[in-house]
Amino acid sequence: MDVKNKLQEIFQDVFDDEDIELFDEMTAADVEDWDSLSHITLIHEIEAAFGIRFTTKEVLSTKNVGEFIALIENKIA
Repeated sequence: MDVKNKLQEIFQDVFDDEDIELFDEMTAADVEDWDSLSHITLIHEIEAAFGIRFTTKEVLSTKNVGEFIALIENKIA
């Protein structure tokens, strides 16, 4: 499974922006509408799509999209 491509689809859906292109260093500051509410929606959609659950500590400790991809890959491995 290509985690990055699937994650990109989720980002594009949550932010209703087909032009979003994920990169490893991407943070909330790089996406115009990425606020605390959309972050919760994003986490929920990622958990549902990959059939995984994140702990609060995991969510708070990830600094960028690249770290999130690594976290997802570890959980689905």
